[in-house]
Amino acid sequence: MNKESKDFLVKLLSQCGPSGFEEAPQDIWVKRSRKFADKTYKDVHGNAFAVLNPDADFRVMLAGHCDEIGFIITHVSKEGCLHIVPIGGIDAAVLPGSHVKVMSQKGLVDGVIGKKAIHLTHPNEREKVIGIKDLWVDIGAKDRKDALKIVDIGDPVTFAPNYMELKNNCFSSKAADNRAGSFVVAEVIKLLSEKKSRLKASVYAVSTVQEEVGLRGAATSAYGINPHIGIGVDVGFASDTPGIDKRIVGEVSLGKGPVLHAGPAINRILGQLFRDTAKKKKIPYQFSSLGRPDGTDTSALQVSRQGVATALISVPNRYMHTQVETCCVDDLGHAARLIAETILSMKPTMNFIP
Repeated sequence: MNKESKDFLVKLLSQCGPSGFEEAPQDIWVKRSRKFADKTYKDVHGNAFAVLNPDADFRVMLAGHCDEIGFIITHVSKEGCLHIVPIGGIDAAVLPGSHVKVMSQKGLVDGVIGKKAIHLTHPNEREKVIGIKDLWVDIGAKDRKDALKIVDIGDPVTFAPNYMELKNNCFSSKAADNRAGSFVVAEVIKLLSEKKSRLKASVYAVSTVQEEVGLRGAATSAYGINPHIGIGVDVGFASDTPGIDKRIVGEVSLGKGPVLHAGPAINRILGQLFRDTAKKKKIPYQFSSLGRPDGTDTSALQVSRQGVATALISVPNRYMHTQVETCCVDDLGHAARLIAETILSMKPTMNFIP
């Protein structure tokens, strides 16, 4: 991955943008995509679009959601502590001691998620996971009045940006789910812009919103585009850590390429085209089975309007829905190249009816 792409990835991961509050990452995404796309725009929900070859009748849509899991303030206690409820699926067990950012009207406010010290808990309490309602965000306020000078009910909260490089081109960061996918679809536009003369389709890359609360941005943006082909890009479960049941997840490792899939959400002809392209272009990939339509944007794309031929490309991810999600930059690069090469192989006359 070259420096321009790497800088974009890090900048995207470093923004705060839970579901419904995605403006910061979307602004970064649009600014970068404008360099390579024929057209960029946003819609009323906040979905961001980058389009190549917009006049072609054959339409391919790429969806990678930019929203992250987070919280929203519901109450401020008399002590000045902020009580929160989750936005998206969050494991309460990993929260105590986390650094967070409150997205207030006055800017980002630093805070920590606190709980009673272990010394003050009963031995029975120590064996239980503390629910989110019994945790709080501490911004250092003296009391409720002091806290409300800078934050308010309804302000969103995210994990603090914490990008870290690890060995073997791996990195750890909050919001890898799914800024990784949002990055990949933008990177596809960059790659295709360099080979535009070979492009036979109109390509809509969409950094979608509100995936973590019900695939909402993918549903509305797909309805507007009315694509023939829909490709979802998201993170998927890596199984190369202790305790993961490979009988369910399959053999999926960081650094061995993006994951292709078979299952009800995957059009069989499109799925085979991806595998054939990977082999022809010598792009590493892994393979996994899905027993039912999954919880990614692909599921929303598949049932849009009269139905869409869909595929899912997954970036292997460890520790999903925590503040230390871990991926490999090589997998992101291979995912973008595989999608770009597959699109370049498509012709408007291709039939994707099984």
